[in-house]
Amino acid sequence: MSVGLLAAVADPIRWQLISQLSRDDKRCVCQLRTEPEIPANLLSYHLKVLREAGLVVGVRRGRWIDYQLTDDALDRLHAALPVPGSAACGCATEPVLLSVGR
Repeated sequence: MSVGLLAAVADPIRWQLISQLSRDDKRCVCQLRTEPEIPANLLSYHLKVLREAGLVVGVRRGRWIDYQLTDDALDRLHAALPVPGSAACGCATEPVLLSVGR
């Protein structure tokens, strides 16, 4: 489950969208900006990937759609990211010194 979630936000455009939505309660699709700027159809595609991952929801308002993060989106992302030094991350809590043959 967390692999799919992380794959959804691995794209820099989708990460930008998550960042924007985390700062605002709700944002109209017309207010979402990416760097580099992308065409509307590509923006729709990235928002669809985030919706399918359960990270954002869209509410239609006339011809516009307001997007916002789901209530648990940030908690799920934090849970999916390994914490350095923890058993879940697979890295050593103490530095390991490797000896190089001379």
